[in-house]
Amino acid sequence: MSERLELLKTMLTESPKDSFLLFAIAKEYEGLGDIQAALDFFLNLKKENPDYVGLYYHLGKLYEKNEKIEKAFFTYKDGMRIAKEQGDQHSLNELAGAKLNLGDDDDFEEE
Repeated sequence: MSERLELLKTMLTESPKDSFLLFAIAKEYEGLGDIQAALDFFLNLKKENPDYVGLYYHLGKLYEKNEKIEKAFFTYKDGMRIAKEQGDQHSLNELAGAKLNLGDDDDFEEE
């Protein structure tokens, strides 16, 4: 385990629902190649704070890396809805581009 990951996890014990810490730990695990741990932290973040718009792009990309294309598509779509609600045009554009690279609504069935 990296020193940075150890520090982040220590900080998380003090603030167990801190969205930024959950996100940072997920990204750290992803960087270390522990895809399951990264997924677990991303999904925990989604449960704790579904409005954390930055989550959706990175979770979608993780799904893509693991060839879960349909999950990635709907993750981007969910993130787009949240970005619109928040008026976050940058995130909306980023998520729309990622989603478009996978196809359109006709290519996937609703979950």
